[in-house]
Amino acid sequence: MKKNIAIVAGGDSSEIVVSLKSAEGIYSFIDKDRYSLYIAIVKRDEWYAILPGGEKAAIDKNDFSFAEGQAVKRFDFAYITIHGTPGENGLLQGYFELTGIPYSTCDVLASALTFNKFTCNNYLRSFGVRVADSIRLRKGEPAGADEIISRLGLPVFVKPNDGGSSFGAAKVKEACQLRPAIEKALSEGKEAIIERFIAGTEVTCGCYKVKGKEVVFPLTEVVTKNEFFDFDAKYNGASDEITPARISATVAEEIQKETLRIYDILGAKGLIRVDYIIPADGEPVLLEVNTTPGMTSASFIPQQVRAAGLDIKNVMTDIIENELK
Repeated sequence: MKKNIAIVAGGDSSEIVVSLKSAEGIYSFIDKDRYSLYIAIVKRDEWYAILPGGEKAAIDKNDFSFAEGQAVKRFDFAYITIHGTPGENGLLQGYFELTGIPYSTCDVLASALTFNKFTCNNYLRSFGVRVADSIRLRKGEPAGADEIISRLGLPVFVKPNDGGSSFGAAKVKEACQLRPAIEKALSEGKEAIIERFIAGTEVTCGCYKVKGKEVVFPLTEVVTKNEFFDFDAKYNGASDEITPARISATVAEEIQKETLRIYDILGAKGLIRVDYIIPADGEPVLLEVNTTPGMTSASFIPQQVRAAGLDIKNVMTDIIENELK
């Protein structure tokens, strides 16, 4: 009998548009001969499963079940693809832990940790991971431009500390741009991170580990046509994404090893993607860890899977079966 798989999308942030695209991608990737698939939408005031005919079936929050005809359906596995809250920050992971439903992503602690860029990067720094200097600001805290510039210089990147997909992000080149950029970032979350600018080649590396197997993908090089890799560059074609990256084999291997090490430090689960910048000295600097990476057909992970000569359907089966066994 086929297992019922929920592809959980939606969320309560601006990233919902990305989540819905990722859900479509994952739906196309998973083996439908092996699993029964449903897209499950989770938003603050509405939880529902999309039935084969397109109808909505309300999800019972007590056990994540829903009715299809006269039958009550229960999910055997949840593939979480909510970018932002509540799917990327540990909230939904905690819910699935309580309801006993296996899920695809990192656990509660690792999800919460990686969702907070400042905390995650400084935690990884304690393990010798090279990261950019940064300052965190919470809503209501003073944002003195002079102090920020004296510590980090200009330009700096300003972005939500608890968000992704470049919503609310800005590259600040002049002091007068700093306060509006911080306000923009704080409109997307409770905290902002201000990060020292590092010039170099931006790359990203995906990986996953299952019982008895670890897979690290070829790197993707990101060449943006915009000021930085913003939402337009990510999703509207304003960038070139080159897989494998045009860097030396030595540096590529170093980054792959570091990505697998970060996976273990965090106690990660499922697919993750780690972003880096390679400055002129050739020593990679961590930008951020993404534990719920985009999964449209054009996203980094599917690109890297293809470049590795792997079948994305088998990768999805690895992730699902690792949790069901």
